[in-house]
Amino acid sequence: MLNTDNELLIAEEYHYNTFMRKLPGGGLQFGEGTRECLVRELQEELAVSVEKLEHFYTTEFFVQSAFNADHQVVGIYYRVELPENLVTRFRESRLVPEENGQEYFRWVKLDALTPDYFTFPSDQAAIRAFLERQRA
Repeated sequence: MLNTDNELLIAEEYHYNTFMRKLPGGGLQFGEGTRECLVRELQEELAVSVEKLEHFYTTEFFVQSAFNADHQVVGIYYRVELPENLVTRFRESRLVPEENGQEYFRWVKLDALTPDYFTFPSDQAAIRAFLERQRA
């Protein structure tokens, strides 16, 4: 989610006694497609309805789950057209999650982002690909 001010929406969360910085999203539920999953997750996490999604990137390497050694993770990334009301949200003072289950969203200037800003390898690879496309 990139706004007209060249800012990307990111999520900062605290789960499993761990701070993580990532792109908004979540996991598939049984019987759900990837687009359906993203629409549901954005409704649950951001209380927004989105209709225009464009596939952007899928991880092409093995990523072991950070929370379950028996699972692997495949990241599927979409560019999402922003609903108008989302652009003005998440501009409050900087909150950092400190308790399990807390999550906050905020806009970050694109030129301030590097792949190592994010916690997980799949997000790092997606941001690397996104930044390369933006510069092309």
